[in-house]
Amino acid sequence: MGRMNSSRGGNSSGGGGDRDRDRDDRFAGGPAPKATKESGKGIEYCDYKDFETLRRMMTPNGKIYGRKRLGTNARQQRMVARAIKRARFMGLLPFTSATL
Repeated sequence: MGRMNSSRGGNSSGGGGDRDRDRDDRFAGGPAPKATKESGKGIEYCDYKDFETLRRMMTPNGKIYGRKRLGTNARQQRMVARAIKRARFMGLLPFTSATL
């Protein structure tokens, strides 16, 4: 008749804080690879020939990791994506995991 559901609403026994911490821990697998380098003139760039570093910025299936996972800003992420696409075109990186 008027049964109360104890699993909904207002339970302040402390379950919510752990969930937020666990969400942040997903991306803390280790130090992110450094996305960009600096030239002698101080210009920031991402080298497509450094395919070992670029490979660490991709999933095993070949997808490029997001900004949150890599810890890059928007400009650096565009440079990383452009470098990965150039390396794929040159044959240094695979397009998918089927080509490994």
